[in-house]
Amino acid sequence: MLFYLTTLNLARFLTESPPAITDGDVQSVTALEAWKHSEYLCRNYVLNGLVDALYNVHCKITTAKDLWESLDKKYRTEDAGTKKFVVARFLDYKMVDTKTVLNQVQELQIILSDIHSEGMTLSETFQVAAMIEKLPPSWVDFKNYLKHKRKEMTVEDLVVRLRIEEDNRLALKITQQQFAPKANMVEHGQSSRGYKKKIDNYKGKGKGKGKVVDLGPKKGGVKKQVFPFKGKCYNCGEHGHRADKCKAPKQDRAHMMEDDMPLVAMVSDITTMMEEINLVSNDPKGWWVDTGATRHVCPDRALFNTFKEVVGDSKLYMGNAATADVKGEGSVILKWTSGKELTLSNVLYVPDIRKSLVSGWLLNKHGFRLVFESDKFVLTKRGMFVGKGYAQNGMFKLNVIAKVENMNENASTSAYLIESSNVWHGRLSHVNFNSMRRLIKLDCIPKFAIDSKYKCTTCVEAKQTRSSFKSVERITEPLDIIHTDVCDLKSIPTRGGNKYFITFIDDSTRYCYVYLLKSKDEAIDKFVLYKTEVENQLNKKIKVLRSDRGGEYVSPFADICAQNGIIHECTAPYSPQQNGIAERKNRTLKEMMNAMLISSGMSQDMWGEAILSATYLLNKIPFKKKDVTPYELWMGRKPSYKYLKVWGCLAKVVVPPPKVQKLGPKTVDCVFIGYAHHSSAYRFLVYDSKNPEIHKNTIMESRNASFFEEVFPCLKKELPSSSTQVDEIVHDENQEQLEAEDVEPRRSKRQMIEKSFGPDFLTYMVEGEPQTYRDAVTSSEGPQWKEAIKNEIDSILQNHTWEIVDLPPGCKPLGYRWIFKRKMKADGSIDKYKARLVIKGFRQKEGVDYFDTYSPVTRITSIRLVLAIAALRNLEVHQMDVKTAFLNGDLEEEIYMEQPEGFSAPGQEGKVCKLVKSLYGLKQAPKQWHQKFDQVMLNNGFKINECDKCVYVKNTTRGYVILCLYVDDMLIVGSDDKMIKSTKDMLKARFDMKDMALDLCFDSLSFWMLLAVETSKRRGLEL
Repeated sequence: MLFYLTTLNLARFLTESPPAITDGDVQSVTALEAWKHSEYLCRNYVLNGLVDALYNVHCKITTAKDLWESLDKKYRTEDAGTKKFVVARFLDYKMVDTKTVLNQVQELQIILSDIHSEGMTLSETFQVAAMIEKLPPSWVDFKNYLKHKRKEMTVEDLVVRLRIEEDNRLALKITQQQFAPKANMVEHGQSSRGYKKKIDNYKGKGKGKGKVVDLGPKKGGVKKQVFPFKGKCYNCGEHGHRADKCKAPKQDRAHMMEDDMPLVAMVSDITTMMEEINLVSNDPKGWWVDTGATRHVCPDRALFNTFKEVVGDSKLYMGNAATADVKGEGSVILKWTSGKELTLSNVLYVPDIRKSLVSGWLLNKHGFRLVFESDKFVLTKRGMFVGKGYAQNGMFKLNVIAKVENMNENASTSAYLIESSNVWHGRLSHVNFNSMRRLIKLDCIPKFAIDSKYKCTTCVEAKQTRSSFKSVERITEPLDIIHTDVCDLKSIPTRGGNKYFITFIDDSTRYCYVYLLKSKDEAIDKFVLYKTEVENQLNKKIKVLRSDRGGEYVSPFADICAQNGIIHECTAPYSPQQNGIAERKNRTLKEMMNAMLISSGMSQDMWGEAILSATYLLNKIPFKKKDVTPYELWMGRKPSYKYLKVWGCLAKVVVPPPKVQKLGPKTVDCVFIGYAHHSSAYRFLVYDSKNPEIHKNTIMESRNASFFEEVFPCLKKELPSSSTQVDEIVHDENQEQLEAEDVEPRRSKRQMIEKSFGPDFLTYMVEGEPQTYRDAVTSSEGPQWKEAIKNEIDSILQNHTWEIVDLPPGCKPLGYRWIFKRKMKADGSIDKYKARLVIKGFRQKEGVDYFDTYSPVTRITSIRLVLAIAALRNLEVHQMDVKTAFLNGDLEEEIYMEQPEGFSAPGQEGKVCKLVKSLYGLKQAPKQWHQKFDQVMLNNGFKINECDKCVYVKNTTRGYVILCLYVDDMLIVGSDDKMIKSTKDMLKARFDMKDMALDLCFDSLSFWMLLAVETSKRRGLEL
């Protein structure tokens, strides 16, 4: 509208007021009338541009100026908001390969024009650089070329270059599409004369007939016979000539190829195919990306979800001229470890190939982006992460497993299935194969083939029984009926002296608890323990307890049931079948225990650990009547099977940090004997230890271990070979490889002499500082340490370092630690007791909890120079110290910490501390403190020295002040007393300072930065 009024020369009436009238002046009256007429036209033009609803609202306004001001006030967008919106559009704009570059450049120019219209000026150099940087990914080479151009370009020059480049790319693309189908060379086994020919996506007919082209140098010789072409032209559809010889107008072959070709095949009806792929070493357990392959290749028939055989003699050509037979093609579904699935169509089945290969060219052709960097391969599509892989033996192996939807029990073992049925049979403590099939059906464990005719020798030895009785089905809820029984194994007590075990089985879920007993008298105590736990966990009461007529279930046991309203049902005399669930559970547990002991070679006194492990696993295996596990019915969530290991196998357990020796192995040889109760750790029996602090035949719990699931030390002494499967669960991925064999260490024959530490050792022990809060407050120096702790907490609270808040979901607070230190004077006496609250910053994650950690300190040469200037000019030198300096830095990241012990906020013990400012121990604390100090000094007229960023100088007409900062220690030198005092007062107002009162103009001796500073009026200053 403003542009329209400007063309009509009426825009000025939107802001002008009517001219003044002079009495008796006819010209002024005439000018006023003309102004009113023009103003009337301007007002009507504006009203005419409004919609009906707005016209009815604003038609009552009499002047154009008032009308324009009303509209401007109502509909004008704030300048700051508009600028932010336009800048955001510019920053978010990205060019893509699916649109032409010129069209996208025009869109970007419109956005830049909007930025200019908002009053933000951008230089032409900036516009050119922005357009170059936003070019699509496929233009990366041309982008680098433009960046290295030394001559400055204008926007018009850049657009011309882009237009030329895009035209060249389009022409090259058309040429490649015309000749791409001719790149596949095939060889027909049916040809009696052995002629070789190029084909254009068609199946040749006839035996040996066609055109034979001599590709050798034309230096004479006999010309070979040329046969007429009888195939079909893919340009016009006529027979008798090829597409490259066709005289009809060329059609869009790229469009034809997209419509006619399947997802990953360039040729759909060729019976024989030759591809160039890499010949690699045999590895049937993985998929590898090959950028040189033009088709996906797989050597395992069992991996195909759909499959059809190829008719005819088809050959696959490798890069070294070797050939392999193509037996068929189909589709394969790859499931990445990220959870996403990738379906490969038209995968060639080549049994003689040595690796399953994924064509990088085909992935790129269908919109996937492949990035190779730092021995890692990342696959994305349209900015979305798909999966990754890692470099291995000169190629990149994908982190995938194949998903076979039509697998049955008779299918052969697939290449991608790493663990066999035997390994999982051992991990599940020799559970029956029907239960393993149910676990596979529920996707709890990997898919693998189970031979229905296979019999485990260990299971036959341990589980052979008579035929069972018929069962009775009931419909119950959890804790409605609990089955219990005591099993006697007193002939062989455990290492802890246990001779019995008692089971409690819930009738509804079949979830089982097992307790080891030294005598049957403990049964009542275990029942009370069981009752308290399950009723508290499920918030329900036990209704019925069913047992046999054993002596352990008589008077005291029955009295407890009666007191708690529990019906105690007993079986008929000599009828254990009536308590069949408990009896069957005992039998199953003893069979599994027996199989575990036999297969591992463990001694029989380990039956207690085997029973507990078998119970742990049975709760995670579906029972016969339901396709769901007792664990899921009891806990309400599905169990995990990833951490299961074969019972009794060899494990290399990492030595705990307090017991690690600097020399010697960092692991001990152990035998895996189970899973820790209410913990994520494993239980191990130490088998062999070279660490004097870890003894043989002791039990330890740890989660840091390497397992060798096919090695059983107690069965026979053997060490893991290179082919033995190893499952790592240690935190360090660069763990050293295990030695192939143990070497007997050389033992010295010298007499051992007790080491004498001398009086220094006693002095060290006396002067030791407390390691924990409890040690400090309970020590003989408790009052001094309490005062130091109070001062530290007061400084933190006074500085408003944290806020007490609820922990947000998904966040984990960092821990803390108290550091105690005695500050010593120069003569060795105690100056003060210092306590420091330090957060455990070593648990912070870079890029999430912190970004930059650097913080400069003043150079020692700068300190010497400043002291030299002070000595030369007889200046005053003062020292100051910042108390809890790191607490002053403003924190930008969101970090939570546990409340310190002994100082929890009353009524808020369950909350955490949200850090507002830095705290000692944070990775970014030094940087935040230095940044804060820089801001304070600059705001008070100081300038930062260019050569040393920790030297600050302030010059005025009265004099100058120099300040050197080393972390939290300051050295202040000045030519004017008032300026020094003003600087110190300013620092005391902003920070909690300690004035060391060092005045080097008088005879004194002081220490600063581990420098002994001695001064006198006669000799000057000495370091």
